Amino acid sequence: MNSMLTSLIDILRANWQWIVRGYVLWIILGIIFPAQHRAPLQDPQTVQTLQPQVCVHTDLKDEVDEWKIQRSLQLVREMGATTIVEFFPWAYAEPQDNQYNWSQFDRIINHAHNQGLRIIARLGLVPDWARPSDTTLNYLPEESDEAFTEFAVAFATRYAGRVNDVIIWNEPNLAFEWGYQPIDPLRYTRLLEHVYSRLHQANPNIIVHAGALAPTLEPVGSPHGLNDLIYLESLYEVGAYEFFDALAVHAYGLTQPTDAPPAENELNFRRVELIREIIVRYTDDEAPVFITESGWNDNPSWIHAVTPSRRIANTLDAFEWTQQNSSWVENLCIWILRYPRPTRRYPDNWTLVTSEFQLKPIYYAIQSYARGWESDEELWLPAPTK
Repeated sequence: MNSMLTSLIDILRANWQWIVRGYVLWIILGIIFPAQHRAPLQDPQTVQTLQPQVCVHTDLKDEVDEWKIQRSLQLVREMGATTIVEFFPWAYAEPQDNQYNWSQFDRIINHAHNQGLRIIARLGLVPDWARPSDTTLNYLPEESDEAFTEFAVAFATRYAGRVNDVIIWNEPNLAFEWGYQPIDPLRYTRLLEHVYSRLHQANPNIIVHAGALAPTLEPVGSPHGLNDLIYLESLYEVGAYEFFDALAVHAYGLTQPTDAPPAENELNFRRVELIREIIVRYTDDEAPVFITESGWNDNPSWIHAVTPSRRIANTLDAFEWTQQNSSWVENLCIWILRYPRPTRRYPDNWTLVTSEFQLKPIYYAIQSYARGWESDEELWLPAPTK
């Protein structure tokens, strides 16, 4: 035994430089190509669903590990959702003027396409070089419209055929989302006009979405935003309908059930029907509506939340309502699949899946609805992984 140990020591002494070099190389490769980051594409998948209107908003832009992006999108497919909405920030893709980095976008889009999912891409968030230094990331000065358009065109060109839906900005009727500039439907219309034809030249199959409007009762002159119905009417008054193909809206139920009737002074799910009335009143084209954010929250401490069981019932009723109104509503997208890390506050109760990939009962309920109701014993069991 002693002789074997002596021999081993002699070998280590004679080759210590190579051993150290190998160890250092192993560390370097582990940093650059960590195993948990790699997630090779699998055989192309197809969503198995009976309810093609089912959609979910994802949050993958800040996900570090590629396998988590892949697993998230697998769960979307396995749930029976055909479509995702994902935010693709301009500031991430072009941190320096005319210097693009598409790596994170590529990972998300490659894996979503591999899972057979339709992607609705929300574009926004202004890089430092394209706005004044004392402004927020949502502040887009009009002199930067051309730079934003060049980014949007580059995005549309790069992902043509895999991403054919883009939303121009997010909730431009809210002060925070509009960079605390005065809310201005005419200014937003000029932005749509700037990008619309260029995007169609880059990808003839593209669908340009306006919005996505936030439901709010803020009156004219409020520092916080502008009532979505007033904002939309203003868009039509200044001719914005010529520069979008679809309208993205947000429809949250808050504490009201799905069937609560719409009213101009109420915020509930069916408020979207008032949006529809404005579209019909102003144009014969009747641009389709995509509900790109929706849902109910079940945090027990939040004033605007409902119970977990009521959340499930309301969500399934909302999908049924969407199916019944499929002549003008294209998708109902639930906010949100999961967050990369928990917020440890009420926003965690919007999710269908925890940050640690624990599936919640609402995930199984939507899955059973989308893929077909099974027997009572199997109702809460996950569908087989394809």
